[in-house]
Amino acid sequence: MFAVYAARIDRDQPLTGLELGERPAPEARPGWSTITVRAASLNHHDLWSLRGVGLPEDRLPMILGCDAAGVDEDGNEVVLHSVIGQTGHGVGPDEPRSILTERYQGTFAEQVAVPTWNVLPKPKELSFAEAACLPTAWLTAYRMLFTNAGVRPGDSVLVQGAGGGVATAAIVLGKAAGLRVFATSRDEAKRKRALELGAVEAVEPGARLPQRVDAVIETVGAATWSHSVKSLRPGGTIVISGATSGDRPSHAELTRIFFLELKVVGSTMGTKEELEDLLSFCAATGVRPVIDEELPLDRAREGFERLASGEQFGKIVLTNS
Repeated sequence: MFAVYAARIDRDQPLTGLELGERPAPEARPGWSTITVRAASLNHHDLWSLRGVGLPEDRLPMILGCDAAGVDEDGNEVVLHSVIGQTGHGVGPDEPRSILTERYQGTFAEQVAVPTWNVLPKPKELSFAEAACLPTAWLTAYRMLFTNAGVRPGDSVLVQGAGGGVATAAIVLGKAAGLRVFATSRDEAKRKRALELGAVEAVEPGARLPQRVDAVIETVGAATWSHSVKSLRPGGTIVISGATSGDRPSHAELTRIFFLELKVVGSTMGTKEELEDLLSFCAATGVRPVIDEELPLDRAREGFERLASGEQFGKIVLTNS
């Protein structure tokens, strides 16, 4: 079958290890389902895999892609939950939790196999491309906001780095949930898009906000960390799920954190139950993922290049006709 896969690891030039071509189709195994992929979305996780983060060379070649929507063996339209081994279903109780493509072949292919427990019904209201955006970036944003930040309608949130998949999702979900959303971006066009999606104000990174916020959604890391801490009200919460600019800020702001009793909460992906809730939320409210571009699978390299450049706003989706 045709697939997009990591053939080599290159920490400095990750796209040199990206290959497109034929790979073996998944084999049937007890407790697993084989899904015909209709759409799959890119994540920064795919770029990190090409750098060898979470993907050692002895597991190559590895088909990339964590997220997908498609059709199961019985013709049902489905969405995949990307966290494998969370409950032991399909892999045994001793296997640690992992994200698909850290141990198992991924979704950038004509077919993918996952534990049957990880297969959820796709709401009829969502297209395959829309549904394929949800299991990683949108689920991460959903958990960051509503589980780990614990915000409620009327609260205020700062979203760092508008344009990225998680950040864009947080703006849309926050607006739909009645939050007062502020956003940052270095790019004027991305700030304008953030306002169109429902942010009440979009500013350059580091700019002073008109008020201190209840929570910060942080995926940028070192470049925005100090601003995130300084933007919080006393007792507020930073939820961090990534560090695309690096994980070593020049100033950790420890004094401000302990004096103002701020909370720093790590967040990774989300549960199957949270994904079910997110799917229902989107179906019921009309909220839809922001899609930057849809490309056929054989043009995947263009999508990876766009993701690596940081030019995208929202999700890049690969489709199988």
